[in-house]
Amino acid sequence: MLDRLTHALRTDHPDRPAVLRHTRLGTVRPVIRRGELADLADGYAAALHAHGLGPGDTVGVAVRPGPRALAVMLAAHWLGLRIAVLDPTAGPDVLAARLTLARPDLVLADAAAQAVAGWAGPLARRADLALPRLTALGPVATLGRRLPGCAPHLRPAGATPPARPDGGPETDAVIVFTSGTTARPRAVVHTRDGLAAGLRTVADLVDPRPGTVVLGGTFFVLVPALAAGAAVVLPARRPAALGRQLARLDPAHTYLTPPQLRAALAAGARFTGRVWTGSAPADAALLRRVKQSGAHQAWSVYALTELFPAAAVEEADKSAHDGDGDLVGAPLPGVRARIATGGELLLTGPGARQRYLGEDPDPWVRTGDRAALTPDGRIVLAGRLKDMVLRRAENIYPGLYEPTLHLPGVELAVLVGVPAGDGDERLVALVQPAPGTDPRRLREALRGPLDRMAAARPDAVLFGEVPLAGRSRKPDRAAAAAYCVRESAR
Repeated sequence: MLDRLTHALRTDHPDRPAVLRHTRLGTVRPVIRRGELADLADGYAAALHAHGLGPGDTVGVAVRPGPRALAVMLAAHWLGLRIAVLDPTAGPDVLAARLTLARPDLVLADAAAQAVAGWAGPLARRADLALPRLTALGPVATLGRRLPGCAPHLRPAGATPPARPDGGPETDAVIVFTSGTTARPRAVVHTRDGLAAGLRTVADLVDPRPGTVVLGGTFFVLVPALAAGAAVVLPARRPAALGRQLARLDPAHTYLTPPQLRAALAAGARFTGRVWTGSAPADAALLRRVKQSGAHQAWSVYALTELFPAAAVEEADKSAHDGDGDLVGAPLPGVRARIATGGELLLTGPGARQRYLGEDPDPWVRTGDRAALTPDGRIVLAGRLKDMVLRRAENIYPGLYEPTLHLPGVELAVLVGVPAGDGDERLVALVQPAPGTDPRRLREALRGPLDRMAAARPDAVLFGEVPLAGRSRKPDRAAAAAYCVRESAR
């Protein structure tokens, strides 16, 4: 799919806009044209090659989604490099551990990411962004506009990319970090072949058409849409501006997370064409609201970091499901599902991750979701087995952050998810003070660790006794969540 995209950008209307933006005044302007995007990818390939990078080397990328990030991905694909996706919302301690595991030969960061890691850190933490000092972790180069204090610029070089090295389909393509602990991060490794299979599945499912407009900002939106000849508009952050985008651009396809959909609907947005949502649960009621607001179809996509996408269901089928659990649809072509002992859903398919970094390959992905299969093979979820909290379309793994809460004066601390009342979850820290600890001083001492949790910063901190269960007297997360619900309601 990436090879197809590179060819299509050059040969299929290279003068047409590839990525659009919508100004505050409502004007639609091209960010970059198709041929320009191809040139940018070639230039980055030449620049990375000049840095001495070659097949098997790893490039860490801390760049906001958009044309530059996509151009780097295409350049890395051409050179046989491996991309490690760096999330600035993970917090500096977690990200430092992840960088140590991935050991990138070069980190590419835009000016915003480097500012977060430096002078703008105090301001950025208010927006749930925090990074360690990147230069302490390895060589860094700036992608895009360079501001004072940034690392040297990675300037696109040369009109022709270097000769493409030989590389098989099982070559590593992307590392994406998921669960694990700060001491032992866990990273999903996708090969070139697996990544291509996932992109083909998206292209077949969505079926973007030449000359149309697709609204969305993720890699899995950009590549299939541009390869098909559609133009992509990046979603505005503010709901009112997003509503204006939808009204003026009349997109054939729109991809937004459930929190983005709820915010847009609250702002009175109207939809057109087909709307796709994922990254968090989307119930039938939300999909119905989208269709009532003008969409022809509203789809929920079930996907994991390890396998994207796995299943999909349209609102009509989801609403017609009258059994227990959450219907997420039939496995997409090539995806196979089975239920393991204990009710856990296992998935496999051509687009599944090959392995976790440092571990042996395993064809079956353990989803951590409890599920059942209907007689016709559709997947119905019945809750999560793993201790993951899903808030605002972000996966938060308590085990990554709970150790930082265990300061002097803390007997025990857990992070739990509690229902927010709109299909989302709130993250609550339940902290059990040690006997004789001054609660005021403890709350003040917790400020630093809480700030360093970035996007995992809890919505509330409660002091109380953490419930225990079992012979080993481990924290009972279900009981802790129920306690937090009761206390929050007072």
